[in-house]
Amino acid sequence: MRYVAAYLLAVLGGNDSPTSKDLKKILDSVGIETDDERMNKVISELNGKNIEDVIAQGKYNLPS
Repeated sequence: MRYVAAYLLAVLGGNDSPTSKDLKKILDSVGIETDDERMNKVISELNGKNIEDVIAQGKYNLPS
């Protein structure tokens, strides 16, 4: 979740296509170590997608 949260923060900050460097900077600022493999997986899955659409689709997977 930390990588998804950092990705969302970057997008909300105006960066439409965050890189691993961007996420690492965000996570380092709050003292969180990064796992490059996991971070790159999140980036590759979300890159090029509209975040609002991803969130809207994901809401249906949450339990009520």
